[in-house]
Amino acid sequence: MAFRKYSIALITIVLCGLAATVKPDQAQAARGMLVGIYDPVQPLANPDKTFTTLKALRAQVIRLNLDWNLIAKKKPTTPTDPADPAYDWSTYDRAVLNAADKKIQVVFTIYGTPRWAQGKKKGVNRVPAKMNNLRYFALAAAKRYSGKYARDDDTKLPAVRKWLAWNEPNNPLFLAPQWQKVGKRRYIPIAARNYVGICSAVYLGIHASHLSKQVVACGATDPRGNNAARSKRPSISPIAFLNALHKYGLKKSRFDVYAHHPYYGSPRESPTTKPKGKQTVTLANLSDLTKLLGKYYGNKKLWITEYGYQTRPPDRLFGVTWARQAKYLTQAYKIARKNPKVTMMLWFLLRDEGRLGGWQSGLFTVGGKKKPAYNAFRRLPH
Repeated sequence: MAFRKYSIALITIVLCGLAATVKPDQAQAARGMLVGIYDPVQPLANPDKTFTTLKALRAQVIRLNLDWNLIAKKKPTTPTDPADPAYDWSTYDRAVLNAADKKIQVVFTIYGTPRWAQGKKKGVNRVPAKMNNLRYFALAAAKRYSGKYARDDDTKLPAVRKWLAWNEPNNPLFLAPQWQKVGKRRYIPIAARNYVGICSAVYLGIHASHLSKQVVACGATDPRGNNAARSKRPSISPIAFLNALHKYGLKKSRFDVYAHHPYYGSPRESPTTKPKGKQTVTLANLSDLTKLLGKYYGNKKLWITEYGYQTRPPDRLFGVTWARQAKYLTQAYKIARKNPKVTMMLWFLLRDEGRLGGWQSGLFTVGGKKKPAYNAFRRLPH
């Protein structure tokens, strides 16, 4: 429909006037920071109930793991074809269909190297022996969730436009090894060098679909790292990792958004408590990371793809009270909104994990009881 020039001018004046009168939180919400949840279990295990809950929480986006190692247990004959019989997407189809039904966006994290794609060292957290295998899988995933793909039963699958390459690659739990000895005394951050390949492979695979509005995030870094190659559990700090990514040639054209997980380090820390170490990046000093990101890559935006506070009970060592969790949730999202680089923030988790050694940062207890953080999340401005 065509509008006359004076109508457009009038609308512009009205909108400007409205913007001048909204409260600060409303103005920040208008900036477009997406509010959501990351729970690797509930949306896949019980999608019908979980997405109803997410809708009630007013979640705009959900992060889901797209487990390469589970989808492709056998090597596909035609890896770029999502219909290849080696692929089993059924669990993820259900989740995506439920998300679309509730009008919730999906961020898919591509993670986990299948056994057939691993090198001599075995493990889902190992870099693929051939990056093309990862790139082909990413392309197959983009095709399947393009919004144009129909299954054999004629069900048209919804579009997924947001992707994350791996998870916490500066943490040996998710990418090993972290360091490699070169010569007699020198060690290099091999995880960063390998991750340049992982990030690029996922980016190239997704964008090879030639679909519009695809966004690929890289990074998803852990907030800490000891930078101690000779230690029992060597890891890489997020600052050192980003420096190494640039050194090893991660191109600006190989990712759209950077991601980070700015968790607290102690129950005595609030979202405004700055860490003691200069290499650690929590929410309180997030600008240290965004400034470095800007130095190397210009105006790249940042996704916070995990954040949360555990509660006591049940976690007596690392948890805070239920009331404090709710308070910190509200405070954390307010801090994130003030940073113009941050365009998404996801809370981890929806429901507490059952094992005490796991995470208890859910908005629900493991038994399903709502914590005060549930209503705090519902009240977040959108």
